[in-house]
Amino acid sequence: MSEEVDLKRENSEQELYKPPPEKSLDEILNADKNDESLQLYKEKLLGNAAKDVIIVDQNNPKRVIVKRMALVVEGRPDMVIDLEGDALDNIKSNTFTIKEGIKYRIKIDFYVQREIVTGLKYVQKILRKGIQVETMSQMIGSYAPNQSIQTFLSPLEEMPSGMLFRDKYTVKSKFTDDDKNEHLKFEWSFEIKKDPAGW
Repeated sequence: MSEEVDLKRENSEQELYKPPPEKSLDEILNADKNDESLQLYKEKLLGNAAKDVIIVDQNNPKRVIVKRMALVVEGRPDMVIDLEGDALDNIKSNTFTIKEGIKYRIKIDFYVQREIVTGLKYVQKILRKGIQVETMSQMIGSYAPNQSIQTFLSPLEEMPSGMLFRDKYTVKSKFTDDDKNEHLKFEWSFEIKKDPAGW
């Protein structure tokens, strides 16, 4: 019952939140030009993005380039999903095996280029035998363009355990932002087992 109340509260908070109107980097930098202290603050916050247009991949027009996502479990190697090129096309055909009851974090590596991204979030819908069983939205944050890769690590979560949860699941994932830009969309699958080999 408490989970249902929390889910309703989360949904209502998301409905009440109204993101600010989209502004380009130039618009942000040119606003309040007479306020010297504010201009210095913006330059400190934005770094090189305040002076130059930062482009990591000339062939990619998107603001956010997601490189990989990983399941991080203490004491074992990260389970990495490569989100680039040909690897992205093959994700759907691979099923990741996960031990029930583990504590884990989601790690996301990405670049931001061209313009500021506000309210970047990771959204996933989990389906079991074609029926949606869970929706999760993880706020990643707002970022200025940067030549360096950015890394986000989610709070600690726990995989469900018990015979009822041991099954194969399909996940529909996407990265979006406050301006409703869709940066990446993909589908993958995982299977929860009691004691899988290698765990």
